Amino acid sequence: MEQVKSEDKLLAGLIYITSFFFPIIAPIVIWIIRKNDSAFVDYHGREYFNLFISYTIYSIIAGVLTFILIGWLILPVLGLALIVLTIVGAVKAISGEPYRFPLILRLIPSVNI
Repeated sequence: MEQVKSEDKLLAGLIYITSFFFPIIAPIVIWIIRKNDSAFVDYHGREYFNLFISYTIYSIIAGVLTFILIGWLILPVLGLALIVLTIVGAVKAISGEPYRFPLILRLIPSVNI
């Protein structure tokens, strides 16, 4: 893997950090603007959106499962896992490392960096 520029590390980290305040708009703006210029930003943008889509699907399923009470246990665990994984993704991006999230659907294929 080649050396990642500090600007690319920062932008990749901002994809995750801004997602706490603007879950779709801010990350997609950063990703779309820089994905053609930086394979590193493109990689982390794809990983973030795979994470976001996966946890949206998991939350819908857990919401349906609230009718049989198990969903009330699953929803807080999903919320906590999403927060933790987003922080881990931000730290890895700022460190210049690629990170593949566990247990997510790969609907947007990752690029090799």
